[in-house]
Amino acid sequence: MTSYAASYTGPSAKQYLASPTHPNVSLSSVYNVAAQYQGVPYVYGGATPAGFDCSGLVMYVYAQFGVALPHSSAGQAAAGTRVATSSARPGDLVVMPGHIGFYAGNGNILHAPYPGTRVRVQPIWTSNYYIVRIGT
Repeated sequence: MTSYAASYTGPSAKQYLASPTHPNVSLSSVYNVAAQYQGVPYVYGGATPAGFDCSGLVMYVYAQFGVALPHSSAGQAAAGTRVATSSARPGDLVVMPGHIGFYAGNGNILHAPYPGTRVRVQPIWTSNYYIVRIGT
């Protein structure tokens, strides 16, 4: 993880929280920012564009809107309001046991899946999930 951290020189989530680049939280804006990170490698504990784990991606994206979230899928799920899956919109959070990502529309999730993969959009593969909305 040391080499991963050394390879990134841009702003951290903490720096974004101190000076957010996006003044207003809207689901479409959150999704658009998250979508920019497609292709970033999965790195366990990662929370920068050098590499993300699932909750690191969510934390980093929301920090750009001035929203502080923990680096924990359970903590992030608890930070929002649960909404019906039929009301899910791109930018909402898809919460599964031990995993989290952004709802991408049409039954898809934008997420950092697991070691050896990259941030991507794919179909939600389980019925064991719920939707959380943060900040709107």
